[in-house]
Amino acid sequence: MAEAGGALLRGVYRAAGYAALPLVPFLLAWRTRKGKEERGRRDERYGRPSVNRPAGPLVWIHVASVGETNAVMPLVARIAGEGISVLLTTVTVTSAAVAARRLPKGAFHQYVPLDIEPFVDRFLDAWRPDVALFFESELWPTIMMRLAARGIPEIRINARMTERSFARWEKLGSIMRPLFAQIALTLAQSEGDAKRLAALGFGGVRSVGNLKFDVPAPGADAAALTAFRAATAGRELFVAASTHEGEEAIVAAAHRRVRATRPRLLTVIVPRHPVRGPAIRDALAAEGLAVSLRSAGDPVGPETDIYVADTLGELGLFYRAAPVAFVGGTLVPVGGHNPIEAALLGAAILHGPAVANATEIYAALDRGTGMPPVTGAGDLAEALLALYADPATIAEAAARATAALAPFAGSLDATLAALAPWLEPLARTARARASGGAVAAS
Repeated sequence: MAEAGGALLRGVYRAAGYAALPLVPFLLAWRTRKGKEERGRRDERYGRPSVNRPAGPLVWIHVASVGETNAVMPLVARIAGEGISVLLTTVTVTSAAVAARRLPKGAFHQYVPLDIEPFVDRFLDAWRPDVALFFESELWPTIMMRLAARGIPEIRINARMTERSFARWEKLGSIMRPLFAQIALTLAQSEGDAKRLAALGFGGVRSVGNLKFDVPAPGADAAALTAFRAATAGRELFVAASTHEGEEAIVAAAHRRVRATRPRLLTVIVPRHPVRGPAIRDALAAEGLAVSLRSAGDPVGPETDIYVADTLGELGLFYRAAPVAFVGGTLVPVGGHNPIEAALLGAAILHGPAVANATEIYAALDRGTGMPPVTGAGDLAEALLALYADPATIAEAAARATAALAPFAGSLDATLAALAPWLEPLARTARARASGGAVAAS
């Protein structure tokens, strides 16, 4: 009875997709105006490819956004290094820009089709993936159903399931359990994630760790880093990274309190979505703060309070320049962003209490550093004052953060080992093609 009800509701979801077809052009036009779609690549959202499928075996990897794109790059490189073509799909414009810069030879980017059956079928007809890997919590019912219908193995990599998401998906058990059960392999970030995923009926669940711990530290342009250090010489630097709306005001209020006693403090705000930069500048300037905007080429002078670094791909520069970092998405109900990059670059790390996206990681960080989450501007200001009181305190906090997160490394090799039953046959086919000359596409 439950399965019959689930099948009915899946049918309703499918029918709703067809009913929404006339609205799709308007949705994509609206998203384009908001900067959330590329005008010249909107056909990809309809499942129409903008490049040709290469011959031979192909692995489809789907991630959502910038952080996931960066995290999956080592895996993409390892798979492509075996001669297997890799199609990476993402949702956001910023992730497409990262992919364009970082994808290795043999890998290429497309936007994922909207989760509507004609678009998904068109996409699968064009790309014919041998296996589909979905990163973290990307769950699209139509895509899952169409993969199953075609017998294409679906594998979840770096899978996570927060307590909040678990409660929501559990209510949809009769709808989603058959789709979860058809998943060939689920590689969870942690034992807690694995337990929740298994309880929902995901197939082949095992915990292999978090791929984000095996990502190299983000790079920085040497000339830009030198120029920034020269411009801020003699200043005490603090970076608030990957911030969301509501957090910039808290960070600015903390800055104002700290600068009352440490007047050399410069706070760098790196918004999660760079397009918000001008609005952040205007809001903080209205509060009487001296704000410079990186995208506008504004200089950083002795009087500058806040430097809004609203550019893409430069977080590594500011983590290198600033000895203390606040990780955003943790003072608003976002769930927290990745603290690993900051730890790799030797920053002392502060964060708020909203860390549902990586509960175990942040718990290990808090245990290792002995620094509790900050809950507002007052807590953040007190933490900054305690750290900047003595450079040795900052160095010790940074070393403890790095040590606390070190045990989580090693997931890349574990993930590849788990994927071997699917990847090794594809690699053999790729090698045979390379040695035997061109043959028809798979």
